Amino acid sequence: HLYMTTYYQKTLFLTHRGKGHTLPRGPASHGVLGFHSNLLPSNHPSEDRRSGATCLPGGGLLLGVFDGHAGPACAHAVSQRLFYYIAVATLPLRTLAELEQAVQEERAVPPLLEWHKHPQDHSGSHSGQDAFHSLRAYWQLRLQGQVPVSALVDAFSRLDDDLSLEAQAHLRGSLPGRSLTCPLQVALSGCTACVVHVSQGVLHVANLGDSRAVLGVQEAGGGWSALSLTADHNAQNPAELRRVAGEHPAAERRTAVRHGRLLGLLLPFRAFGDVRFKWSSEALAHLCETRPDVLAAVGGVRAPQNYLTPPYLSARPEVTCHRIRAADKFLVLATDGLWELMHRQTVVQLVGQHRLHQLSAGVTLGGLQRLLLERKGRALAALEDQNAATHLLRHAVGDDGYGGVEPRRLAKMLSLPADVARMYRDDITITVIQLNELHA
Repeated sequence: HLYMTTYYQKTLFLTHRGKGHTLPRGPASHGVLGFHSNLLPSNHPSEDRRSGATCLPGGGLLLGVFDGHAGPACAHAVSQRLFYYIAVATLPLRTLAELEQAVQEERAVPPLLEWHKHPQDHSGSHSGQDAFHSLRAYWQLRLQGQVPVSALVDAFSRLDDDLSLEAQAHLRGSLPGRSLTCPLQVALSGCTACVVHVSQGVLHVANLGDSRAVLGVQEAGGGWSALSLTADHNAQNPAELRRVAGEHPAAERRTAVRHGRLLGLLLPFRAFGDVRFKWSSEALAHLCETRPDVLAAVGGVRAPQNYLTPPYLSARPEVTCHRIRAADKFLVLATDGLWELMHRQTVVQLVGQHRLHQLSAGVTLGGLQRLLLERKGRALAALEDQNAATHLLRHAVGDDGYGGVEPRRLAKMLSLPADVARMYRDDITITVIQLNELHA
Protein backbone atom coordinates (compact mmCIF):
# COMPACT_ATOMS: atom_id res chain seq x y z
CA HIS A 1 0.00 0.00 0.00
CA LEU A 2 1.10 3.55 -0.68
CA TYR A 3 0.52 4.63 2.91
CA MET A 4 2.76 1.78 4.17
CA THR A 5 5.53 2.94 1.84
CA THR A 6 5.17 6.43 3.31
CA TYR A 7 5.13 4.90 6.78
CA TYR A 8 8.45 3.14 6.22
CA GLN A 9 9.99 6.29 4.77
CA LYS A 10 8.90 8.29 7.81
CA THR A 11 10.11 5.49 10.10
CA LEU A 12 13.59 6.01 8.71
CA PHE A 13 13.25 9.73 9.47
CA LEU A 14 12.21 8.87 13.02
CA THR A 15 15.08 6.48 13.66
CA HIS A 16 18.02 8.24 12.05
CA ARG A 17 18.61 10.48 15.08
CA GLY A 18 18.42 7.60 17.54
CA LYS A 19 21.56 6.70 19.44
CA GLY A 20 22.52 4.17 22.08
CA HIS A 21 25.49 3.50 24.29
CA THR A 22 26.33 0.44 26.38
CA LEU A 23 28.52 0.66 29.45
CA PRO A 24 30.86 -2.11 30.60
CA ARG A 25 29.53 -4.34 33.37
CA GLY A 26 30.92 -4.02 36.87
CA PRO A 27 31.65 -1.12 39.25
CA ALA A 28 32.76 1.12 36.38
CA SER A 29 29.14 1.24 35.15
CA HIS A 30 28.02 2.98 38.38
CA GLY A 31 24.70 1.10 38.16
CA VAL A 32 23.98 2.00 34.52
CA LEU A 33 23.77 -0.58 31.75
CA GLY A 34 23.49 1.99 28.96
CA PHE A 35 21.13 4.52 27.44
CA HIS A 36 18.99 5.21 24.38
CA SER A 37 18.26 8.69 23.07
CA ASN A 38 16.37 10.34 20.24
CA LEU A 39 14.83 13.67 19.30
CA LEU A 40 12.04 14.78 16.99
CA PRO A 41 12.16 18.40 15.84
CA SER A 42 9.10 20.58 15.48
CA ASN A 43 10.76 23.98 15.21
CA HIS A 44 13.14 24.58 12.32
CA PRO A 45 15.85 24.51 13.43
CA SER A 46 15.09 22.44 16.51
CA GLU A 47 15.49 24.32 19.79
CA ASP A 48 16.10 21.11 21.79
CA ARG A 49 19.50 19.61 22.54
CA ARG A 50 20.78 16.51 24.32
CA SER A 51 24.13 15.54 25.81
CA GLY A 52 25.83 12.47 27.21
CA ALA A 53 29.33 12.05 28.59
CA THR A 54 31.44 9.99 30.97
CA CYS A 55 33.49 11.90 33.52
CA LEU A 56 37.04 10.70 32.96
CA PRO A 57 38.92 11.68 36.14
CA GLY A 58 36.31 10.61 38.70
CA GLY A 59 34.04 8.33 36.71
CA GLY A 60 30.28 8.60 36.63
CA LEU A 61 27.89 9.31 33.78
CA LEU A 62 26.27 12.62 32.83
CA LEU A 63 23.15 12.79 30.68
CA GLY A 64 20.90 15.75 29.98
CA VAL A 65 18.11 17.20 27.85
CA PHE A 66 17.85 20.91 27.10
CA ASP A 67 14.75 22.74 25.86
CA GLY A 68 15.51 26.07 24.21
CA HIS A 69 13.23 29.03 23.56
CA ALA A 70 13.64 32.24 21.55
CA GLY A 71 15.98 30.24 19.34
CA PRO A 72 18.44 27.37 19.86
CA ALA A 73 21.55 29.38 20.84
CA CYS A 74 21.29 29.05 24.63
CA ALA A 75 20.38 25.35 24.59
CA HIS A 76 23.25 24.73 22.16
CA ALA A 77 25.79 26.47 24.40
CA VAL A 78 24.56 24.92 27.64
CA SER A 79 24.48 21.41 26.17
CA GLN A 80 28.16 21.73 25.27
CA ARG A 81 29.44 23.58 28.34
CA LEU A 82 27.44 22.55 31.42
CA PHE A 83 29.03 19.12 31.85
CA TYR A 84 32.50 20.71 32.02
CA TYR A 85 31.29 22.93 34.86
CA ILE A 86 29.84 19.91 36.67
CA ALA A 87 33.16 18.10 36.24
CA VAL A 88 35.06 21.06 37.72
CA ALA A 89 32.57 21.28 40.60
CA THR A 90 33.02 17.60 41.46
CA LEU A 91 36.75 17.06 40.87
CA PRO A 92 39.17 16.90 43.80
CA LEU A 93 41.39 19.94 44.27
CA ARG A 94 44.48 17.88 43.43
CA THR A 95 43.14 17.22 39.93
CA LEU A 96 42.20 20.88 39.45
CA ALA A 97 45.72 21.89 40.49
CA GLU A 98 47.12 19.55 37.83
CA LEU A 99 44.88 21.19 35.23
CA GLU A 100 46.04 24.66 36.24
CA GLN A 101 49.68 23.61 36.14
CA ALA A 102 49.25 22.18 32.65
CA VAL A 103 47.80 25.50 31.44
CA GLN A 104 50.57 27.53 33.07
CA GLU A 105 53.22 25.30 31.52
CA GLU A 106 51.44 25.46 28.16
CA ARG A 107 50.94 21.71 28.07
CA ALA A 108 47.87 19.93 26.76
CA VAL A 109 45.08 19.90 29.33
CA PRO A 110 43.93 16.34 30.11
CA PRO A 111 40.38 15.68 28.87
CA LEU A 112 37.66 15.91 31.50
CA LEU A 113 34.90 14.18 29.53
CA GLU A 114 34.41 11.38 27.06
CA TRP A 115 31.46 12.53 24.96
CA HIS A 116 28.81 10.14 23.65
CA LYS A 117 27.60 11.96 20.55
CA HIS A 118 25.49 11.01 17.56
CA PRO A 119 26.60 12.06 14.04
CA GLN A 120 23.25 13.87 13.62
CA ASP A 121 23.75 15.96 16.77
CA HIS A 122 24.37 19.63 16.14
CA SER A 123 28.04 20.43 15.91
CA GLY A 124 29.74 23.73 16.53
CA SER A 125 32.30 24.18 19.23
CA HIS A 126 31.78 26.17 22.39
CA SER A 127 35.34 25.49 23.49
CA GLY A 128 36.61 28.87 22.26
CA GLN A 129 38.86 31.16 24.25
CA ASP A 130 36.07 32.96 26.09
CA ALA A 131 34.46 29.71 27.18
CA PHE A 132 37.79 28.22 28.25
CA HIS A 133 38.77 31.34 30.21
CA SER A 134 35.45 31.24 32.03
CA LEU A 135 35.88 27.56 32.91
CA ARG A 136 39.46 28.16 34.05
CA ALA A 137 38.34 31.06 36.26
CA TYR A 138 35.85 28.63 37.84
CA TRP A 139 38.46 26.03 38.74
CA GLN A 140 40.81 28.78 39.97
CA LEU A 141 38.06 29.94 42.31
CA ARG A 142 37.74 26.42 43.67
CA LEU A 143 41.51 26.23 44.13
CA GLN A 144 41.30 29.40 46.22
CA GLY A 145 39.15 27.53 48.71
CA GLN A 146 35.60 28.02 47.45
CA VAL A 147 33.66 24.92 48.48
CA PRO A 148 30.27 24.45 46.79
CA VAL A 149 27.43 23.36 49.05
CA SER A 150 26.00 21.45 46.08
CA ALA A 151 28.21 20.73 43.08
CA LEU A 152 25.27 20.64 40.67
CA VAL A 153 23.70 23.85 42.00
CA ASP A 154 27.06 25.61 41.87
CA ALA A 155 27.84 24.42 38.34
CA PHE A 156 24.44 25.52 36.98
CA SER A 157 24.60 28.92 38.67
CA ARG A 158 28.21 29.58 37.68
CA LEU A 159 27.62 28.76 34.01
CA ASP A 160 24.59 31.06 33.90
CA ASP A 161 26.63 33.86 35.48
CA ASP A 162 29.38 33.31 32.91
CA LEU A 163 26.93 33.39 29.99
CA SER A 164 25.73 36.76 31.28
CA LEU A 165 29.25 38.14 31.84
CA GLU A 166 30.40 37.01 28.39
CA ALA A 167 27.39 38.73 26.81
CA GLN A 168 28.14 41.95 28.69
CA ALA A 169 31.78 41.84 27.58
CA HIS A 170 30.64 41.22 24.02
CA LEU A 171 28.28 44.19 24.29
CA ARG A 172 31.02 46.49 25.58
CA GLY A 173 33.24 45.47 22.72
CA SER A 174 30.45 46.06 20.17
CA LEU A 175 31.63 42.99 18.33
CA PRO A 176 29.62 41.86 15.29
CA GLY A 177 27.90 38.52 15.23
CA ARG A 178 24.54 36.87 14.97
CA SER A 179 25.80 33.30 14.88
CA LEU A 180 24.68 30.47 17.12
CA THR A 181 27.76 31.06 19.28
CA CYS A 182 27.38 34.84 19.61
CA PRO A 183 27.43 35.49 23.40
CA LEU A 184 24.60 38.01 23.17
CA GLN A 185 22.43 35.61 21.21
CA VAL A 186 23.12 32.88 23.77
CA ALA A 187 22.20 35.12 26.72
CA LEU A 188 19.10 36.61 25.10
CA SER A 189 17.64 33.24 24.24
CA GLY A 190 17.06 30.71 27.01
CA CYS A 191 16.76 27.05 27.87
CA THR A 192 15.57 24.71 30.56
CA ALA A 193 17.70 21.73 31.59
CA CYS A 194 17.22 18.34 33.20
CA VAL A 195 20.49 16.57 33.99
CA VAL A 196 21.35 13.39 35.83
CA HIS A 197 24.77 12.54 37.25
CA VAL A 198 25.02 8.81 38.00
CA SER A 199 27.87 7.77 40.27
CA GLN A 200 28.36 4.69 42.46
CA GLY A 201 24.74 3.65 42.20
CA VAL A 202 23.27 7.06 43.07
CA LEU A 203 21.20 9.30 40.80
CA HIS A 204 21.69 13.03 41.31
CA VAL A 205 19.06 14.81 39.21
CA ALA A 206 19.28 18.58 38.69
CA ASN A 207 16.25 20.21 37.09
CA LEU A 208 15.73 23.74 35.84
CA GLY A 209 12.35 24.45 34.23
CA ASP A 210 9.72 22.03 32.95
CA SER A 211 11.59 19.05 31.51
CA ARG A 212 11.20 15.95 33.67
CA ALA A 213 13.00 12.89 35.02
CA VAL A 214 10.74 9.90 35.72
CA LEU A 215 11.91 6.62 37.22
CA GLY A 216 10.46 3.32 35.98
CA VAL A 217 9.91 1.00 38.96
CA GLN A 218 8.97 -2.65 38.52
CA GLU A 219 6.58 -3.80 41.20
CA ALA A 220 6.62 -7.23 42.87
CA GLY A 221 3.74 -8.45 40.69
CA GLY A 222 5.52 -7.43 37.50
CA GLY A 223 3.60 -4.21 36.89
CA TRP A 224 5.13 -0.77 36.48
CA SER A 225 4.89 2.45 38.47
CA ALA A 226 6.26 5.91 37.68
CA LEU A 227 8.23 7.88 40.26
CA SER A 228 8.85 11.55 39.45
CA LEU A 229 12.29 12.80 40.47
CA THR A 230 11.59 16.38 39.36
CA ALA A 231 8.95 19.06 39.81
CA ASP A 232 7.96 21.53 37.09
CA HIS A 233 9.09 25.10 37.68
CA ASN A 234 6.04 26.92 36.40
CA ALA A 235 2.71 28.35 37.53
CA GLN A 236 1.23 24.86 37.98
CA ASN A 237 3.57 24.33 40.94
CA PRO A 238 2.30 26.12 44.11
CA ALA A 239 5.77 25.98 45.68
CA GLU A 240 7.20 27.89 42.71
CA LEU A 241 4.48 30.52 42.94
CA ARG A 242 5.32 31.00 46.63
CA ARG A 243 9.05 31.19 45.85
CA VAL A 244 8.63 33.89 43.20
CA ALA A 245 6.23 35.85 45.41
CA GLY A 246 8.66 35.66 48.32
CA GLU A 247 11.55 37.07 46.27
CA HIS A 248 9.76 40.33 45.44
CA PRO A 249 7.86 43.00 47.39
CA ALA A 250 4.23 42.38 48.30
CA ALA A 251 3.22 45.14 45.87
CA GLU A 252 4.31 42.86 42.98
CA ARG A 253 2.19 39.87 43.98
CA ARG A 254 -0.19 40.45 41.07
CA THR A 255 2.41 41.38 38.47
CA ALA A 256 5.38 39.04 39.03
CA VAL A 257 3.24 36.19 37.67
CA ARG A 258 0.38 37.04 35.32
CA HIS A 259 -1.69 34.69 33.16
CA GLY A 260 0.42 31.78 34.36
CA ARG A 261 3.67 33.32 33.08
CA LEU A 262 6.59 35.15 34.63
CA LEU A 263 5.79 38.86 34.18
CA GLY A 264 3.05 37.66 31.85
CA LEU A 265 5.62 36.47 29.29
CA LEU A 266 7.73 33.42 30.20
CA LEU A 267 6.30 29.98 31.05
CA PRO A 268 9.24 28.43 32.97
CA PHE A 269 10.18 30.14 36.23
CA ARG A 270 13.76 28.84 36.08
CA ALA A 271 16.06 28.81 33.05
CA PHE A 272 19.51 29.54 31.69
CA GLY A 273 19.94 32.76 29.73
CA ASP A 274 16.86 34.95 29.25
CA VAL A 275 18.76 37.97 30.55
CA ARG A 276 15.82 40.26 29.87
CA PHE A 277 14.37 38.73 33.06
CA LYS A 278 17.66 39.10 34.97
CA TRP A 279 19.58 42.22 33.97
CA SER A 280 18.87 45.69 35.33
CA SER A 281 16.54 48.01 33.43
CA GLU A 282 19.53 50.23 32.62
CA ALA A 283 21.49 47.33 31.13
CA LEU A 284 18.54 46.29 28.98
CA ALA A 285 18.02 49.87 27.78
CA HIS A 286 21.70 50.08 26.79
CA LEU A 287 21.36 46.78 24.92
CA CYS A 288 18.37 48.06 22.95
CA GLU A 289 20.29 51.16 21.93
CA THR A 290 23.52 49.48 20.90
CA ARG A 291 22.67 46.08 19.42
CA PRO A 292 19.43 46.11 17.42
CA ASP A 293 21.00 43.60 15.01
CA VAL A 294 21.15 40.85 17.63
CA LEU A 295 17.81 41.81 19.14
CA ALA A 296 16.07 41.31 15.82
CA ALA A 297 17.24 37.68 15.76
CA VAL A 298 15.39 36.91 19.01
CA GLY A 299 12.28 38.94 18.29
CA GLY A 300 13.43 42.12 19.99
CA VAL A 301 13.86 42.73 23.68
CA ARG A 302 12.91 45.36 26.17
CA ALA A 303 12.36 45.47 29.89
CA PRO A 304 8.99 43.74 30.47
CA GLN A 305 6.09 45.67 31.92
CA ASN A 306 6.23 45.97 35.74
CA TYR A 307 9.96 45.21 35.66
CA LEU A 308 10.70 46.68 39.10
CA THR A 309 12.97 44.38 41.14
CA PRO A 310 15.05 42.10 38.88
CA PRO A 311 16.14 39.38 38.66
CA TYR A 312 12.85 37.55 38.24
CA LEU A 313 14.21 34.38 36.64
CA SER A 314 16.42 31.90 38.51
CA ALA A 315 19.07 29.51 37.19
CA ARG A 316 19.29 27.62 40.49
CA PRO A 317 18.29 24.00 39.86
CA GLU A 318 16.31 21.78 42.16
CA VAL A 319 18.41 18.70 42.99
CA THR A 320 17.08 15.26 43.92
CA CYS A 321 19.24 12.39 45.20
CA HIS A 322 18.06 8.79 44.75
CA ARG A 323 19.98 5.56 45.42
CA ILE A 324 19.24 2.96 42.73
CA ARG A 325 17.22 0.03 44.09
CA ALA A 326 16.75 -3.42 42.58
CA ALA A 327 13.23 -2.45 41.44
CA ASP A 328 14.45 0.70 39.64
CA LYS A 329 14.86 -0.42 36.05
CA PHE A 330 15.19 2.78 34.01
CA LEU A 331 15.10 6.57 34.12
CA VAL A 332 13.41 8.69 31.44
CA LEU A 333 14.68 12.23 30.83
CA ALA A 334 12.53 14.21 28.41
CA THR A 335 11.68 17.76 27.42
CA ASP A 336 8.14 18.98 27.94
CA GLY A 337 7.21 18.10 24.36
CA LEU A 338 6.81 14.48 25.45
CA TRP A 339 4.94 15.17 28.69
CA GLU A 340 2.43 17.37 26.84
CA LEU A 341 1.44 14.29 24.82
CA MET A 342 1.84 11.42 27.30
CA HIS A 343 1.25 10.86 31.03
CA ARG A 344 4.27 9.65 32.99
CA GLN A 345 2.57 6.34 33.81
CA THR A 346 1.98 5.69 30.11
CA VAL A 347 5.61 6.50 29.36
CA VAL A 348 6.86 4.08 32.03
CA GLN A 349 4.42 1.38 30.91
CA LEU A 350 5.61 1.63 27.30
CA VAL A 351 9.30 1.55 28.20
CA GLY A 352 8.74 -1.28 30.66
CA GLN A 353 6.90 -3.39 28.10
CA HIS A 354 9.53 -2.57 25.48
CA ARG A 355 12.27 -3.63 27.90
CA LEU A 356 10.62 -6.95 28.74
CA HIS A 357 9.85 -7.52 25.06
CA GLN A 358 13.51 -7.19 24.16
CA LEU A 359 14.57 -9.43 27.03
CA SER A 360 12.19 -12.18 25.97
CA ALA A 361 12.95 -11.91 22.27
CA GLY A 362 16.65 -11.21 22.54
CA VAL A 363 18.49 -8.85 20.25
CA THR A 364 19.68 -11.49 17.80
CA LEU A 365 18.58 -11.63 14.20
CA GLY A 366 16.76 -14.87 14.97
CA GLY A 367 14.83 -13.16 17.72
CA LEU A 368 13.79 -10.37 15.39
CA GLN A 369 12.70 -12.89 12.73
CA ARG A 370 10.55 -14.71 15.26
CA LEU A 371 8.96 -11.39 16.19
CA LEU A 372 8.13 -10.73 12.55
CA LEU A 373 6.40 -14.08 12.26
CA GLU A 374 4.53 -13.73 15.54
CA ARG A 375 3.31 -10.18 15.14
CA LYS A 376 2.74 -8.11 12.06
CA GLY A 377 0.32 -5.27 12.77
CA ARG A 378 0.86 -3.06 15.77
CA ALA A 379 3.84 -5.07 17.00
CA LEU A 380 5.73 -3.75 13.98
CA ALA A 381 6.75 -0.76 16.08
CA ALA A 382 8.30 -3.03 18.71
CA LEU A 383 10.27 -4.82 16.00
CA GLU A 384 11.61 -1.64 14.51
CA ASP A 385 12.45 0.10 17.74
CA GLN A 386 15.34 -1.49 19.55
CA ASN A 387 15.85 2.06 20.78
CA ALA A 388 13.46 2.74 23.69
CA ALA A 389 13.47 6.50 23.04
CA THR A 390 12.43 5.95 19.43
CA HIS A 391 9.69 3.60 20.68
CA LEU A 392 8.34 6.41 22.87
CA LEU A 393 8.46 8.93 20.03
CA ARG A 394 6.52 6.60 17.74
CA HIS A 395 3.77 6.14 20.33
CA ALA A 396 3.67 9.82 21.30
CA VAL A 397 3.10 10.96 17.73
CA GLY A 398 1.23 7.99 16.24
CA ASP A 399 -0.93 6.84 19.17
CA ASP A 400 -4.05 4.97 18.04
CA GLY A 401 -5.90 5.51 21.33
CA TYR A 402 -5.61 1.84 22.33
CA GLY A 403 -1.95 1.59 23.32
CA GLY A 404 -0.71 0.95 19.79
CA VAL A 405 0.56 2.94 16.82
CA GLU A 406 -1.60 3.85 13.82
CA PRO A 407 0.74 3.91 10.78
CA ARG A 408 -1.41 6.39 8.84
CA ARG A 409 -1.52 8.83 11.74
CA LEU A 410 2.20 8.50 12.36
CA ALA A 411 3.05 9.08 8.70
CA LYS A 412 0.72 12.09 8.55
CA MET A 413 2.12 13.66 11.73
CA LEU A 414 5.70 13.20 10.54
CA SER A 415 4.83 14.71 7.14
CA LEU A 416 3.58 18.04 8.49
CA PRO A 417 5.62 21.05 7.30
CA ALA A 418 7.59 22.82 10.02
CA ASP A 419 5.26 25.81 10.27
CA VAL A 420 2.28 23.48 10.80
CA ALA A 421 3.97 20.88 13.02
CA ARG A 422 4.51 23.47 15.77
CA MET A 423 0.73 23.82 16.07
CA TYR A 424 0.43 20.13 17.03
CA ARG A 425 3.51 19.49 19.16
CA ASP A 426 6.77 20.88 20.48
CA ASP A 427 10.29 19.62 19.87
CA ILE A 428 10.65 16.30 21.72
CA THR A 429 13.91 14.99 23.13
CA ILE A 430 14.11 11.76 25.12
CA THR A 431 16.88 9.84 26.87
CA VAL A 432 16.11 6.46 28.48
CA ILE A 433 18.76 5.23 30.92
CA GLN A 434 18.78 1.48 31.64
CA LEU A 435 19.58 0.69 35.28
CA ASN A 436 20.62 -2.48 37.13
CA GLU A 437 21.19 -5.85 35.47
CA LEU A 438 19.16 -6.84 32.43
CA HIS A 439 18.40 -10.27 33.92
CA ALA A 440 17.32 -8.81 37.27
